[in-house]
Amino acid sequence: MTSEMMTKNSASPATPNQAAGTVARIKTIDRQNDSRLSYIRVNQSELIAFTTQLSVMLDSGVSLSDAMDAMAEQSQAGPFKEILEDLTDRIKSGDNFSNALQAFPRVFSPMFVSMVRTSEASGRMSEMLNILSGYLNFESETKKRIQRALTYPFIMALVAVAATGTLMFFVLPRFMRIYEARGAALPKITQILVTFSQTLRDIDIMAIVITTAVLVAGGLYWWSGTTSGRRVLDYFKITIPIFRTMFIDTVVTRSMRIMATMVNTGVNLLDSLEVIEDSCDNYYFQQLWKDVDQKIRNGYQLSEAIQLAPGNDLISPSILQMLKAGEKSGRLGDVCDKISVYYEKKLEGSINSVTTLIEPVMITILGSVIGTIAIALLLPVFRISSVMAQ
Repeated sequence: MTSEMMTKNSASPATPNQAAGTVARIKTIDRQNDSRLSYIRVNQSELIAFTTQLSVMLDSGVSLSDAMDAMAEQSQAGPFKEILEDLTDRIKSGDNFSNALQAFPRVFSPMFVSMVRTSEASGRMSEMLNILSGYLNFESETKKRIQRALTYPFIMALVAVAATGTLMFFVLPRFMRIYEARGAALPKITQILVTFSQTLRDIDIMAIVITTAVLVAGGLYWWSGTTSGRRVLDYFKITIPIFRTMFIDTVVTRSMRIMATMVNTGVNLLDSLEVIEDSCDNYYFQQLWKDVDQKIRNGYQLSEAIQLAPGNDLISPSILQMLKAGEKSGRLGDVCDKISVYYEKKLEGSINSVTTLIEPVMITILGSVIGTIAIALLLPVFRISSVMAQ
């Protein structure tokens, strides 16, 4: 009898409170998963492949949910597969694609989301995704060019650090033992170097120095995320003589490319400016495009709005003239496309110029450091015979 009652109780349906508790637990797990996925970063090549494939599938007539399903199934196990599955679930539950993408800000940038949202309104998502794929490829190639340009100075810095460490920690102590054994006085520059070397070998002092450096670096990293920190860092980017041209050319190329893309696909100018503003990673360019947007809403033409906006010195007068000509001829999109092509070539020249300037600067700095250490070591060598004779 008891076993029958237990069987009946185990088979009895859950109470409303139990069902509600189960649903709550499931929602909690979903929120935890969403929170975990929102902090995931993916490889740029994965994002480019996803954008390209989705564009092709949509252009072939496949529905968005079916295309996402297929891509999630084909994707290799990993963080990006989980993101695709989550996006698919959101779309099937009735969410817009752009809103679903916003759940993953570390993967899909505000510019990416804005362009998708614009394509949803215009009904030309496959075309916009194809353009996005080309844009992402361009950004990836630009980053690779910059990394290649900085590889040589970075290797030089590593070699210099290795050489300096070898001289400081292996060669210098041997000279010290010889001079200490003979009771000879070291030259002043060598004494300074010895003091510095002893400081580096002191564990307590180095622990304080490293701790302070970590705290300062953490504080600077936090400060760079604030509005005031962004203003200062972005101001340096557009004012430092060596890097100014490269940074400005990068943002102008990106802005003109996006404007050409969106205007040529039928997107109105104000929506294009919103996407451009989201794509800019520089505070002063964001403010410029925001002011331009406001002036256009007040009735100004694009070229006039840029000319009157604060920070218009970031846009060269030649671009203003070309934009004005494009507005008069009704071919603004084509003109922006030509500007982007020209500035893309100019950006390559800017990167090469930065590389050309960095190399002699690095050689001068590193040569000075290593040369000073070498002189400090060689000065006692010139008197080594007299010291050994004592």
